[in-house]
Amino acid sequence: MNARPPHGSARPGGRTARTRAAVLAAAYDELDAESFSALTLDKLARRSGVHASTIRRRWRTVEGVVLDLLAERAATLPTPDSGDFRRDLHELARFIGDFNDSLRNRNVIQGLVAAAAHDVRAEEVVRDTFAGRIEDRTPIVRRAIDRGEVPADTDAKAVIGALAAPFYYRVLILRGSIDARLVRTSAEAAYEAARAGVFRTGVDGE
Repeated sequence: MNARPPHGSARPGGRTARTRAAVLAAAYDELDAESFSALTLDKLARRSGVHASTIRRRWRTVEGVVLDLLAERAATLPTPDSGDFRRDLHELARFIGDFNDSLRNRNVIQGLVAAAAHDVRAEEVVRDTFAGRIEDRTPIVRRAIDRGEVPADTDAKAVIGALAAPFYYRVLILRGSIDARLVRTSAEAAYEAARAGVFRTGVDGE
């Protein structure tokens, strides 16, 4: 029995992969010029050369396309491994800052967070995507534990979440831009707190 693949999924290679690449590239280009709210399936069809009915059949909605785009863009963020915890956090902060300083990336995130307020699927995917991004960067903390740079019971997800949170407060709440000071202070605050045992999993950090 042939099961239908999930919306937005793609088999590697061939026409399916080319269609996905064209539509996601079109969405990224459109978001460079307009906000998420202005994006439509017809605009994606015109820019990508893929028929609107094909886009609708595969992703159902604009939100579906942009959710797929966010997952693809998030996967490009590297995980630093310099051998030094402090340096790794500063490099990660710079990567996150550069990602969020792009107008297109900000439009993607702002639009999806807005969509998540009234779309259960969008809410789930946004949550899962950000949770996955945090999990993928936890080796930074685990390596620091192995080197004895932070307490052995440090909560790796909490450290990465604390580093990333100021960026999304700036972008989503204040609607401001990213600057070098935010990059530096976010990394340094997470580093000093982790070193001081703030993120230990023991009761009251003991």
